[in-house]
Amino acid sequence: MGEGEKTRLVAWSNELRRVHDRLREALRLTQDAVADGESAESATRDLLLFCHGFCAALTAHHEGEDRDLFPAIAERHPELRDTLYYLRQDHSMIAHLLTGLQAAVARAAPPAELDRHLEGLAAIMESHFRYEERQLLTVLDTLALTADPETVLGPL
Repeated sequence: MGEGEKTRLVAWSNELRRVHDRLREALRLTQDAVADGESAESATRDLLLFCHGFCAALTAHHEGEDRDLFPAIAERHPELRDTLYYLRQDHSMIAHLLTGLQAAVARAAPPAELDRHLEGLAAIMESHFRYEERQLLTVLDTLALTADPETVLGPL
């Protein structure tokens, strides 16, 4: 295996870590803005932008995993099918939480309610990311998947 091929294979684990870190940071910045006591109108405006950006990025990330990454892993590592099933369940739960957050933002919910939505989302997202990283990073180090990482892991 040439150095270029090895770099391409290792890139999937690096790409996943990079995407997770950027999504974590985007959520933290939003939580900080709400916690800083910005006016409800200002926080709502910021959260609307956040939901259009972050929510779309997180959704695209999970859809790409479900569509491209997880089937490739399942094909080469059938022993991980249960793990992939649980990760897909998390994706569904996170989508539900995002819908709740978007509805709260759309109706200009008070900052305390917005914070509850963000805290719930942060908790499940972090749990999901850590589980996914523990279970899949080693596999991703050797995964030969000829696809654009942005298509599979979502654009940020």
